[in-house]
Amino acid sequence: MLQKIIVWLIVIVAVIIIISCISVVPQANAWIVERLGKYMGTWKAGLHFRVPIIDRVAKRVSLKEQVADFEPLPVITSDNVTMMVDSVVFFEVFDAKLFTYGVERPVAAIENLSATTLRNIVGSMTLDQTLTSRDEINRQITSILDIATDKWGIKVNRVEVKNIDPPRSIVEAMEKEMKAEREKRAVILTAEGEKQSAITRAEGEKEAAILKADAVREQRVREAKGEAEAIKTVQEAMAMGIKYINDVVPCDQYLKMRSFEAAEKMADGQATKIIVPSSIADLTGLAAAIKEGIKE
Repeated sequence: MLQKIIVWLIVIVAVIIIISCISVVPQANAWIVERLGKYMGTWKAGLHFRVPIIDRVAKRVSLKEQVADFEPLPVITSDNVTMMVDSVVFFEVFDAKLFTYGVERPVAAIENLSATTLRNIVGSMTLDQTLTSRDEINRQITSILDIATDKWGIKVNRVEVKNIDPPRSIVEAMEKEMKAEREKRAVILTAEGEKQSAITRAEGEKEAAILKADAVREQRVREAKGEAEAIKTVQEAMAMGIKYINDVVPCDQYLKMRSFEAAEKMADGQATKIIVPSSIADLTGLAAAIKEGIKE
């Protein structure tokens, strides 16, 4: 009976040991396994079995992209302005063995390397360049960290500078400068508006004067054309009358009558003296002469 109990205990202990030696590595993870203190292999995601007592899991490494948010650190620019800058590093492990054995405390190593690189880059820039070149700073830090961390099995995807905090005195001076610049732009815009308004008003007056002159000129041209048409019509009527008279060959009595009408009109004028022929025969001779001229 005692032997049976011992056998069952041995079986139970063996089952427990076997079960404890079965390991399941989750997805996006890698486990570093050592055998008797020496690197034995890297377990990927899935089911694995280790030898009891001899094998052990030295480190469990996540292969997911990780975020390291570092505390702000003082940085001095090339124009001797001290400001606080903090950054965020996005990285992932591509080699669990190098990550485990390449460097002690990898995240701390990345933080120190990031701080040193950030000081070197910002130290070569002025304050204005630092505030306006954040993308360039991010690009340079990412490139330098990515190269430096390859031997640690780490891939740096990107580095983002979160905040750049200049001293309070610098901020106040910048605010005053921006306020002065805004006021300057406002004055310039107001002056430009007044100038444009004056130009527009002058151009409007000029256009109005031109239109008025064109209207007066058009009126005068039309009046002149009307007078010319009237004169032309009168002359054409007179020519038609003369032509009609030439065609019908007026008699002596008609010419005498026209002579008397002309004399009558002369008498109605403002002249103080009127010279008329001495006898009616002279008028008849004059009429005959006119008649002969018409015939010719």
